[in-house]
Amino acid sequence: MAAGLLVTLYEYSPFFYISLVFLCFVVTAAMVLGWFGFDVPVILRSSDETESLLPTPEKPMVQMTNPFILEMGPRPASVADGVSLRPCCLEPCVLSCFWGCEVSALQAALKAHQHHPLSAPQCLQEALQLRYHHCHSFHIGSEDREERRTQIPADQGIADFGPLPRERYPLVAVLTLAEPEARDTYNIVASLTVIHVPDDKYSLSARVLFQYLLTSQGNMFELKPLFMSADSGGVSEPPDSEQRTQPSEPNEACRVEPSPVAEEAWRGRDCVVCQNAAVNKVLLPCRHACVCDSCVSHFQHCPMCRAFVQESFTLTQGPAEQ
Repeated sequence: MAAGLLVTLYEYSPFFYISLVFLCFVVTAAMVLGWFGFDVPVILRSSDETESLLPTPEKPMVQMTNPFILEMGPRPASVADGVSLRPCCLEPCVLSCFWGCEVSALQAALKAHQHHPLSAPQCLQEALQLRYHHCHSFHIGSEDREERRTQIPADQGIADFGPLPRERYPLVAVLTLAEPEARDTYNIVASLTVIHVPDDKYSLSARVLFQYLLTSQGNMFELKPLFMSADSGGVSEPPDSEQRTQPSEPNEACRVEPSPVAEEAWRGRDCVVCQNAAVNKVLLPCRHACVCDSCVSHFQHCPMCRAFVQESFTLTQGPAEQ
């Protein structure tokens, strides 16, 4: 009966030819899009194509120990009332707070770091050539966890840093190792954090704009956050960081060892695909930490945001890989 119906449609109905041409067009378009790397529905893929997906390239990483952590305190921040900062360092260090630092002066100082590393507390101050409004320094012990409150003296009469676009950063906080012996122990010798502070003309809440790590070899690394799924706690603090801003070797980046607090935030989170193994891969460039070692090879697109995966790197190395 079905065969008779098909024969009748073939002989008397023009819709049969239209449907046949449309089906051929859809299959051909899907094959062409697949060849050029575009995503197509799974039903239009062959089993051979699915099995021939290339594994995600592993990004070469250089593991380093970061002796610095700087967090913003919970108290309200403003130019008039100041900002609370909570440093946490493995070694005695100096916290230098530069208020109203010129953008061009900071860029010139970071560029000079390539030739003369800014390892000592006074090095950055000299490199800025006094192109800031006020400098406030604190000595931090290795077990010191107390907040430090920094602000511009009221007698300077500074209520804002001008209209947008601005020529000065509100606050640049720099952590440097205080003892020369420690600078020989750690490759990372300074942590530089650019912070926005609300004022009379720009009331956006206080937040970290950029964060850099400076090494004794004159390199600079930019710390970037990693993201997790909402059901695993939403956007996470950076348990790990990557992406060097001024690399000395191509196709290589820095992986900073996570702090115990940040490591606890993501360790034990389950892979969003198999729900069996722990999350251990970060996908680039979207920086979603969402899959395990086994599932990462089965995806060309991030399962969280559907961004194309160019590379990935490992959060923690196994015992055999240490």
